[in-house]
Amino acid sequence: MEAKQITILGIGCTLLSDQGFGVSVVQDLNERFEFPGYVHLVDGGLVGVGLTGTVAQADHLIVIDAISNNGRPGDVYRLENQQILERLSTKNHIQQVEFLEALAHCQALDDPPQTVLLGIEPDDTKTLACALTPVLQEKMVAVTSLVLKELDRLAVTYREKEN
Repeated sequence: MEAKQITILGIGCTLLSDQGFGVSVVQDLNERFEFPGYVHLVDGGLVGVGLTGTVAQADHLIVIDAISNNGRPGDVYRLENQQILERLSTKNHIQQVEFLEALAHCQALDDPPQTVLLGIEPDDTKTLACALTPVLQEKMVAVTSLVLKELDRLAVTYREKEN
């Protein structure tokens, strides 16, 4: 039986503080863990609709992003499939509307990826800074653990790298 293709996609701009949260989580996962060949870690940056091919190749897609949802900085959200697409009609997504459009394009496929979005309420998305705010920096471990729980749910075997 062929292994399902799983993509872990971090999106955002690492030059604007908390907007880079998703990319930071993917970088952390890449540095700390080893995954089977069917698990792909992708730094999606701000590519947007250009990610359609990457998204379409996945059977399961785990997306990490900073999303404004009128909560407190550091609040974590888990959205699935249709809940993610419903964000297209709201104005609470930071900058990745293009990614949501790419995901919407993939829904036209016969077999779109099962998608989970792990979002976090940002503290600062406007300051030109390559570092996360302290609030989001403190949430890195928790969100990384949530990504690993999603992989556990999909029966993926992974291991922490030795130092």
